[in-house]
Amino acid sequence: MTATPEATEATPTIVLVGHGMVGQRFLEALAQRGLTATHRVVVLCEEPRPAYDRVALTSYFSGKTPEDLSMTDMEFIETHGIELYVGDPAVSVDREAKKVTARSGEVFEYETLVLATGSYPFVPPVPNKDAAGCFVYRTIDDLLAIEEYAKTRTTGAVVGGGLLGLEAAGALKGLGLTSHIVEFAPRLMPVQVDEGGGAALLRTIEDMGLSVHTGVGTQEIVVDEAGAVTGMKLSDGSELATDLVVFSAGVRPRDQLARDCGLTVGERGGITVDEQCRTVADPHVFAIGECALASDGRVYGLVAPGYEQAETAAATIAADEASFTGADLSTKLKLLGVDVASFGDAHGATEDCLDVVYSDSRAGLYKKLVIGRDGTLLGGILVGDAEAYGTLKAFTGSVPPVSPESLVLPAGAGAPAQLGPSALPDDAIICSCNNVTKGTIRGAVTEHNCTTVPEVKKCTKAGTTCGSCVKVLGQLITAELEASGVEVDKGLCGCFAQTREELYEIVLALRINTYQDLLDRYGRDGARGGDGCEICKPAVGSIIASLAPTIGASGYVLDGEQAALQDSNDHFLANIQKNGSYSVVPRIAGGEITPEGLIVIGEIARDFGLYTKITGGQRIDMFGARVEQLPLIWARLVDAGFESGHAYGKSLRTVKSCVGQTWCRYGVQDSVRMAIDLELRYRGLRSPHKLKSAVSGCQRECAEAQSKDFGVIATAGGWNLYVGGNGGATPRHADLLAQDLSDAELIRLIDRFLMFYIRTADRLERTSVWLERIPGGLDHVRDVVVEDSLGICEELETLMTAHVANYRDEWSETINDPEKLARFVSFVNAPDTPDPVVGFVPERDQIKPDLPLLTIGHRPLEGSAQR
Repeated sequence: MTATPEATEATPTIVLVGHGMVGQRFLEALAQRGLTATHRVVVLCEEPRPAYDRVALTSYFSGKTPEDLSMTDMEFIETHGIELYVGDPAVSVDREAKKVTARSGEVFEYETLVLATGSYPFVPPVPNKDAAGCFVYRTIDDLLAIEEYAKTRTTGAVVGGGLLGLEAAGALKGLGLTSHIVEFAPRLMPVQVDEGGGAALLRTIEDMGLSVHTGVGTQEIVVDEAGAVTGMKLSDGSELATDLVVFSAGVRPRDQLARDCGLTVGERGGITVDEQCRTVADPHVFAIGECALASDGRVYGLVAPGYEQAETAAATIAADEASFTGADLSTKLKLLGVDVASFGDAHGATEDCLDVVYSDSRAGLYKKLVIGRDGTLLGGILVGDAEAYGTLKAFTGSVPPVSPESLVLPAGAGAPAQLGPSALPDDAIICSCNNVTKGTIRGAVTEHNCTTVPEVKKCTKAGTTCGSCVKVLGQLITAELEASGVEVDKGLCGCFAQTREELYEIVLALRINTYQDLLDRYGRDGARGGDGCEICKPAVGSIIASLAPTIGASGYVLDGEQAALQDSNDHFLANIQKNGSYSVVPRIAGGEITPEGLIVIGEIARDFGLYTKITGGQRIDMFGARVEQLPLIWARLVDAGFESGHAYGKSLRTVKSCVGQTWCRYGVQDSVRMAIDLELRYRGLRSPHKLKSAVSGCQRECAEAQSKDFGVIATAGGWNLYVGGNGGATPRHADLLAQDLSDAELIRLIDRFLMFYIRTADRLERTSVWLERIPGGLDHVRDVVVEDSLGICEELETLMTAHVANYRDEWSETINDPEKLARFVSFVNAPDTPDPVVGFVPERDQIKPDLPLLTIGHRPLEGSAQR
């Protein structure tokens, strides 16, 4: 733990005004240089929450919570003794006395003052700009207000077609509003893209159902008698009906605090600083981020330059040499699902430069490279496909080893060059957000023994901000390990040198339908002819089960050899509990159940003395069944129309639902029907790990679909499909794969997604982990299952069709086969004798396991509660 100095008159104090992304980076830089151990550090934060990821602000509408967006590790704050005052901004600065007064009235003396006050949204001075229904798009509180107001509105308009404007329009569309974008410039994103790029972006966005109005300005906000927004008057004389307006027309430096205390500001705003980020008027005051007018005369609105300024200021305070003289403005964005990137001299301002352009208006693709007369890559613009951004950006300022044409042509139109990491120079910037070079990443591997992307991220900070460099990061790590002669065994286990994905392909291609055949033909030399291990047996058993109809294997997991491959729960088609008893979970598709069904479950639980509990997946779990009781319980359930809920297997568990439009006044689709259809379609589907799903009938998301492996949310136009969510020990919100799908389109995409996951995931890998691990991530998965980029979608659909057609209930199969029933005994040599260790004691009018063997010789901890 860093030693923090006691606050005394002699302790130098650093006061940071503002706690956004740049402010947090400044604190981290202070800590790295040991300044938190020698200085008192005070932070005055205006917002009601500490620093959060403003770059990912729009992801709130995709299911992320304010807590998910937080960038502040409170353990870091406490460890370094930083005094963080949330919701208490600075209101005045007395530079002569070197004191800052907070809104609360508290006064802080300082040795060094750092202003990181950021920027504020520019709202055009049009009539009624402050009317009810007018918002800006800057903070989490802004988003919360927009979300609440939109619940009772139908149409929204965004003033501004830049980065935030397009994100805001996408957010409004996601909230179910008809969305318009009004941009004064003749094209969208005029700063980042040229006319050709803007045209490609326009076509793609309009195809998504958004209305775009370029070349017009907002003249007036029209309101009703109550003062609420009803429309907009535009500069071309037209009117636009809307009941919600979001202003996203750029930002201005927040420099009023500096003006009030007499610091020098630029003619168009921004606190004037030198190359060390000191204000030119006072050497004890620094300014960093969007409030600062840098020494090159620019105010930088991107986070990467702000981070550089934060590092520079911290270094200067520590008496180290550092300077900020300008920054790279390259950006890679995903707007409404469309890749947009620009880097270097994107608009070709360099004298005598040449353009190399590829454009496909039908596909929404536009790629332009700006080349110098000597072949130097000066910059470029990518719209619709920014896959090569990381590599191209790294080559900017140098002559690429291949022709410019080959860098922009798509596959099949000229054999594009594959420029791997080895082609990049060591001084190439891989992560512009954190200014990390290829050489630094190589050093993390060779000098710090990092072997994975997370380890390199932690070591270098590369890939920890916008994430656009993560793919190149992974390629560099792999290349460096291979160059170092490090051989990484990617095999599934000691029995197989192949990965699970490779074994799946072998089983499918060669129609191998037994584990022993696969081991004898493709196992490692020392494993062939053996019995295998606890790792590969259930993994291969799952592969065979998922492909059973196609490869000619039995779909019943307890048939023949398959029975010996299963995990402990699958051996008895039930979940074993801590005292050796089992739980029974019948399928309740979509959470819908009749009163008669409830009565049957209640009677069974009563008759067998079982503990009952409602599960989080909208099912009823019955605990305490002895192994010999399982077939008897199943028989009664099957007679009543129930079947196995597969709570014991690595397969589909549940498809949770809300009541949808049938009962709920907010519902826009029949979520219960869809949940039942999906659960009955995918029941029994064996996969690398368990699968959970949910269907919500509206954007209120009562079924929590975005925390599931695949989740569905109803819209006025159909269904939105989210994938890769997880609500377990490592929560992850699902990502939007496709939107406004019909019933048939939704099912087809889920078929493809699940079979592609089963085909390519590692053993015991949830979809959330798989989606982050698989090269290309969500974009690659979308390309495969939506666009059919690999040409395998027909095969994926065929495999799913075979599964659906050949599904058999495992409980029914068991109770109708005397040979299979023989396994359900506690003692083979005394089949009628129950296990005497399995016992229960009463609790809250039910039962709980009696665990005498675990309590003998032990007593409660002193002071612990006893009951």
